Amino acid sequence: MDWMQVVFKSLGAVAMLFLITRILGKKQISQLTFFEYITGITLGEVAGFISTDMEAHYINGVAALIVWFLVPYSLELLTLKSKRLREWFEGKGTVMIKEGKVLEDNLKKERYTADELLEQLRTKSVFNVADVEFAILEASGELNVLLKKDNQPLTAKHLGIQVAPERESQAVIIDGNLMDEPLATAGLSREWLFTELEKIGVTLENVFIGQVDSYGQLYIDVYNDMLQLPQPSVKQLLMATLKKCEADLALFGLSTKNEDAKRMYEGCAEQMGRVVETMTPILKR
Repeated sequence: MDWMQVVFKSLGAVAMLFLITRILGKKQISQLTFFEYITGITLGEVAGFISTDMEAHYINGVAALIVWFLVPYSLELLTLKSKRLREWFEGKGTVMIKEGKVLEDNLKKERYTADELLEQLRTKSVFNVADVEFAILEASGELNVLLKKDNQPLTAKHLGIQVAPERESQAVIIDGNLMDEPLATAGLSREWLFTELEKIGVTLENVFIGQVDSYGQLYIDVYNDMLQLPQPSVKQLLMATLKKCEADLALFGLSTKNEDAKRMYEGCAEQMGRVVETMTPILKR
């Protein structure tokens, strides 16, 4: 029956397209270059053709798919080693704005209008061309923008503030199920997790998503959105404890009459003060 042939051919085409896409890599589903765009369209056309054309030989369509797979795959291997070939097949970026000045010749070269350029700038939250230090149109068609120094947002580095490095949060609970691998990656155990859930007052089955951040704090989202949960306070408690230690050491130094003990307590209080200063950017995040 014809419909059964279409089903089997379609299933075969889907399987081959999936395998080809997996081998060609993630570039085929990201921002495409000209050649990748042509390859993707043609592979789809060929797959549709061999799925529905009852008169053509199925093996001919398979051969066409293999050719359209081998050509871009071979070119990818070659372009990895040759910058000239990369520029030829993938293109290269074009500078559209430099030092707040629009380069009209480059706009004409890329067949870009002023309206299209302004629209692309607005997608980057830039509404004034004069604020732009540098803007380049990438080979993928995306416009990347660098603002002038005085228009860039302030960062902790600009303010001279020390911040701690951030690590990936681990999802230790998903749909009420405990995830052992992320839990082990965070260096934590099941016993720790159950203890934290008990502190909050929820059971594992009621948790939709549970994440542990780089500081070992557990954040959870439960199925019942109306339920109010206590916020994590590990960092606040640690900061309060460190400050109390500093205050206690200073108090001991003031209350003792022994000069040696006084100097020891004062020195320890100064050291604890430096510890508090170092940990403040981490514990107040």
